[in-house]
Amino acid sequence: MGDQLPKVADGQDAAWEWEAEARATLREGLASRVPEPLFNSLVRAAVLDPNPSFNRQFVEPAVAAFGRHRVLAALIQYLCTGTNTERAGAARAWYWARASLRFRGSANFEKGVPTPESQAEYDAVADLSAEWSEATLREFVANDDLDVRRCILPGLSLKPESHPAELHGLVAEAVRIARTHPDEYLRHRVEHQV
Repeated sequence: MGDQLPKVADGQDAAWEWEAEARATLREGLASRVPEPLFNSLVRAAVLDPNPSFNRQFVEPAVAAFGRHRVLAALIQYLCTGTNTERAGAARAWYWARASLRFRGSANFEKGVPTPESQAEYDAVADLSAEWSEATLREFVANDDLDVRRCILPGLSLKPESHPAELHGLVAEAVRIARTHPDEYLRHRVEHQV
C-alpha cells in the first residue's frame, strides 16, 4: 500500500475505526521522541480532545517528553485564560497529567505509605497542585458554563480542610451551587464528594 491512504467506509463504526487508527499511529510516533516545537500543539490537542479517555494519548507523551511540571503549568494557563471549551478540556487533561501516589502492597496502601518514587514525583509538583486546586475552586464558583462545571467537579476537593482557611467560604459556595444546580449530574456528583 505504501504511502496511499486506506479507504474509509461510510458509517459511524468506520469513523470510529479511523479515529482509533489515527490515534494509535500518533501514540506510536510520539512514544519515541517529541521535538520541542510540538509542545504547544500536543498540549492543545489534549485540551481540545473532547474524549476524557483519548486525551491521555496526548497528555502522556507531553509529560514524558517535557516533564510533568511544564505540562501542568500549561494546563493551569488554559484553565485561567482559555475559552470555556479550553477550560473544560484542561480539567479533563489534568486527570492524566497530575502526579498520583502509588502504593506497593496492600499493607502499604492501608498504612498510607506511597512508594518513594511516587512521593517524590508528587512533591515535585505540589506547588502546581495547590495552584490548580484554588484555580478550579474559583472557576467552578465563578463560571456558570455547564461543561466547565461538569469537567471541574470530579477533581475538585469539597472538603474545607483540603483548602486554606481563606477559601472555606468558596468551598461552601461550590457545594451550594452543585447541590442546587438544575443539572442532575452536578447534584448527584457533589453528594459523593462531600
